[in-house]
Amino acid sequence: MDNTSARNLWGDFLDKHTEFAFEKAPQVGYFGDNEKDANTLAELVAKDIKRATSHSLLGLQLRAEPMPKIGDFFVVTDWQEKAKCLIRTTSVKLLPYFSIHSEHARLEGEGDKSLEYWKKVHWDYYTRELEPFNRVPRESMIVVFERFELLFKR
Repeated sequence: MDNTSARNLWGDFLDKHTEFAFEKAPQVGYFGDNEKDANTLAELVAKDIKRATSHSLLGLQLRAEPMPKIGDFFVVTDWQEKAKCLIRTTSVKLLPYFSIHSEHARLEGEGDKSLEYWKKVHWDYYTRELEPFNRVPRESMIVVFERFELLFKR
């Protein structure tokens, strides 16, 4: 783990939870694709308001990123890569975009937590995410809906 802030947070967590001492080091990163969103989303996770996230399967595939798995640890940082908290994946579901419903939006905890808000900001995000690959989001595209639990924060 190259990020000193994340390494320190992981170490502090392991000091209190030695049962995880042999787990592989967590992935480290932020949610979103810009400073404002990354910082806002990190705060929502740290406050245990945001308890889920939605990846586009196509985006993961095009970037050759691994699918999230139940039990994965992840250190959430802000845009400046300062570690805010540690989360662990509790559920992963593959769903077509058109089948996302209000409970998904509520669990993501963003904006007013409405489905309408979720659809707008995620459609905009998926558009930006896929643009470098000359791809566009579709109503039928598969969304990787990942639920997580907040394990530790400073």
